Amino acid sequence: MSAYVGILVSDPWLQNQFTQVELRSLKTHFMIMRRESGKLTVGDLASRMSRLKVVGENLSKQERADFIADLYPNLNDEVDFEFFLKVYLKLHAHASARTGSPAKNSSAFLKAATTNLLHTISESEKASYVAHINHYLAQDGFLNKYLPINPSSNDLFEIVKDGVLLCKLRNVSAPGTIDERAINTKRVLNPWERNENHTLRLNSAKAIGCTVVNIGTQDFIEGRRHLVLGLISQIIKIQLLADLNLKTTPQLVELVDDSKTSSEYICLCLNQKDVEELMSLPPEKILLRWMNFQLKKSAYKKIVTNFSTDVKDAEAYMNLLNVLAPEHSNSSTLAVKDPLQRAKLVLEHADRMGCKRYLTAKDIADGSPNLNLAFVAHIFQHRNGLSTQIKQISFLETLPDDAQVSREERVFRFWINSLGNSTYIDNVFEDLRNGWIILETLDKVSPGIVNWNVANKPPIKLPFKKVENCNQVIKIGKQLKFSLVNIAGNDIVQGNKKLILAYLWQLMRYNILQLLKNLRFHSHGNEITDVDILRWANTKVSNSRSQSRMDSFKDKSLSDGIFFLELLSAVRTRSVNWSLVTKGVTDEQKKMNATYIISIARKLGCSIFLLPEDITEVNQKMILTLTASIMYWFLKQPVEEKPSATSDSENGSQPETISNSTIDDSASESSVG
Repeated sequence: MSAYVGILVSDPWLQNQFTQVELRSLKTHFMIMRRESGKLTVGDLASRMSRLKVVGENLSKQERADFIADLYPNLNDEVDFEFFLKVYLKLHAHASARTGSPAKNSSAFLKAATTNLLHTISESEKASYVAHINHYLAQDGFLNKYLPINPSSNDLFEIVKDGVLLCKLRNVSAPGTIDERAINTKRVLNPWERNENHTLRLNSAKAIGCTVVNIGTQDFIEGRRHLVLGLISQIIKIQLLADLNLKTTPQLVELVDDSKTSSEYICLCLNQKDVEELMSLPPEKILLRWMNFQLKKSAYKKIVTNFSTDVKDAEAYMNLLNVLAPEHSNSSTLAVKDPLQRAKLVLEHADRMGCKRYLTAKDIADGSPNLNLAFVAHIFQHRNGLSTQIKQISFLETLPDDAQVSREERVFRFWINSLGNSTYIDNVFEDLRNGWIILETLDKVSPGIVNWNVANKPPIKLPFKKVENCNQVIKIGKQLKFSLVNIAGNDIVQGNKKLILAYLWQLMRYNILQLLKNLRFHSHGNEITDVDILRWANTKVSNSRSQSRMDSFKDKSLSDGIFFLELLSAVRTRSVNWSLVTKGVTDEQKKMNATYIISIARKLGCSIFLLPEDITEVNQKMILTLTASIMYWFLKQPVEEKPSATSDSENGSQPETISNSTIDDSASESSVG
């Protein structure tokens, strides 16, 4: 079997300016342009490149023509793909300079850039991430032969090529995200097995909130450095910020109103709205609020608003550590005038506290946002300085248990973020209230359905402008035949949880059904229904000579997971290692099967966001998305080469004939649930 190698260009520098997803998209555009006229010349580019984002949107045809003519006066010269890429890069840079290269409104650390024209890596960040990996994966039985990694070398980018390290790191960040029984861990992996590991890793990354838009499996098999570090930074951040929530650290209620911190005030005066407002903040904002809360106890009078320019003089750190660990303070630190020397003393103080370093004094002085955030998050984990009084913590027991609401919010949040909208959302109920992101999501699901001429782009200060956006959201929902009885745009503006979740579920379901319908070879353009999905699943399992059956998407017998394991085995023989499957009798056995199902589905290429509990508790909505995702993956495969076998981590067997369509960057494609 030959390995899938993606799109290659002869110039290594040029190759490194694009991800495989971007190269495939640009190659498609190039082929269409050339096919339209038989050949493509330099003079044709100005008009033909109008279809390309950034280049087409931000430069007029005349501006493109003038710019190209200045660079390449021989307009009749024929253009090949590499020349096309070079022109695109220069036009892109020109367009970005004209528009000021506006950054997307998102957390820079969480949403690592994947489309920069010049990809550079930070040696300090690489060294920090390598140290993190060496520490947290040191005891791993499979990886110990590769660890510790030398931070001054490029060994990291070689080790990640088989996908195992990144899968293992994902489980350190979010335990249980990947069932390690599904990881291919043979000493030498074939190309198919490596691709499976990276597909599992990418789909699992989306499921915990990482942004992997425009990233494909081949990018990691090639060891693309900026993408590797970008994803690792997201994984580590999720781990470091995991405690910044009230469930894990209930003492954070002190931050709700830090003007009054007595336990009596917190116990008597806080209300549900105050707490929900705190919980709706992204973890970085909570960390900043915590830092400023502690700094108010010192002589430091400034407000820290970021992890870059506001901390680069190290004064905030000096005061923060003196508040949290006065026993380790050094009186001489206060007299130091040089910021770099002060930063060195701060790190010495942190070492005496037992805090693991994530940065150097130079990183502090340079204002490295990623490493400074990691440093503060680690300080919080080690010593947060918050009260441990039971009276404060017991307040949370009076709050209603919205576990199901929280789970659904998580699913929809990660699904929306996976679509690559302009803004990364941290909380569905807060971040969707102006309607803009829902409109963007609608446009992703059904291109052209949004009337952008009447949409109001953030920032939106006037409430009625938000209502206008949300009214269009409701109007489009009715156009798509959603059930929206007694729902108005203002309900979204007001953050009505029940109605927002109901709308998003119908939007996700519509997306699933449209993806299936668009596979016209199978649907013949007809509408796909829930009944069609149910019938397909039962037919696949029945044809594999199994007795398992699903009566409906709320069939309680599904809780043991056996039906879905049979289905996965039916769509790809040997995808399931039956020696690892339990009988599914006890709750623990059911959960083990459910975890295995999710990882196997993601390993195949299914982009799913459900939790094991959604299977064991037979959550009807999530069961539908799981079934539809498996169906969508299966029907995408070439008819003449429907997968009947796959590599098995036990025996290394593999299919004899596999097309490039099946070994591809499927994890970067549209998410289906």
